[in-house]
Amino acid sequence: MTMHRWLGRHSKRNQAFTFIEIMLVVLIIGILMAVVAPRMVGRTKGARIIAAKQQIRNIGTALYVYELKAGKFPTTQEGLQALLTKPSGLTDDDWDGPYMKEIPKDPWGEECIYRSPGDVDKDFDLVSKGPDKQENTEDDITNFSKSAPASGGAN
Repeated sequence: MTMHRWLGRHSKRNQAFTFIEIMLVVLIIGILMAVVAPRMVGRTKGARIIAAKQQIRNIGTALYVYELKAGKFPTTQEGLQALLTKPSGLTDDDWDGPYMKEIPKDPWGEECIYRSPGDVDKDFDLVSKGPDKQENTEDDITNFSKSAPASGGAN
């Protein structure tokens, strides 16, 4: 009987974690977070930049398809909305849209800036303001080379 009682008490004691064991697990999780979190933050920024570049390319492709059918790019006033709904100046034969399901916002929640004719590219400029959400800064993501000379919007 004594042995049976001892085994019974011992097995109940092993069913719970001690405070030290729990603190050890918390410490290990904290160390892992300190090592992994900074790496993940850097990758998130890079992934957003890649996503913004891809969005600019996708919108640019839709604009070129629009131009093939309509014979011109949407004006700045018509904007990217012309990819979704037919502008008033086009006939049904000139518009074969919608060319996109929706106009995406950039990964930072901002709308892309569209100008046609472009200030830099003669056809159009597409700009994501990037992580700082400010236009004309180093982190802007565009459809043109930032070192390209301004064309003044001439065709």
